[in-house]
Amino acid sequence: MKSITVFCGSSLGTEPIYAKQAYQLGQILASKKIKLVYGGAKIGLMGAIAKGTLENNGEVIGIIPTFLQKKEVVHENLTELISVETMHERKQKMFEHCEGFIMLPGGIGTMEEFFEILTWAQLGRHTKPIGILNTDGYYTGLLSFIHTMIDKQFVRSLNLELFVVSDSIKDLLEKMKTYQAPPLPRWMK
Repeated sequence: MKSITVFCGSSLGTEPIYAKQAYQLGQILASKKIKLVYGGAKIGLMGAIAKGTLENNGEVIGIIPTFLQKKEVVHENLTELISVETMHERKQKMFEHCEGFIMLPGGIGTMEEFFEILTWAQLGRHTKPIGILNTDGYYTGLLSFIHTMIDKQFVRSLNLELFVVSDSIKDLLEKMKTYQAPPLPRWMK
């Protein structure tokens, strides 16, 4: 992979491990010459991953809607900053500029970005790897809920193959590197 979009929070959260692992992911992406694509802010986990990438001579593309440039405190020292009008355009540009996705801890916006990309995969719109970095068990509850949706037959178990999960950056990147998208269900063809 030459580029990865990272979805994550514009705040730091309660645990120092969140920012530490975001920074480490940026370091590792830079060392592997993988371009970071993200939301363009210099605050929160968004700022931590950008800092980790930039301080290690990596490339960073920030994509931010114009109405958020002041609220999210746009990062001014990126390799490239792309301004868009809407949140939907932001996700579309993030999609176009990457070969895979990683979700770090975040809030409602992070969930929305993740689930839209996951839905696109479910519908066969892409076969890019989607990774969840389960930092300090942050997404354990979400993963449990996805299993509840499967148990209640609102989601097919095949959809568990649309993403990979790990609490280790190196393990997650290895899983993404070897990822093979599942075949589309017959009803989708």
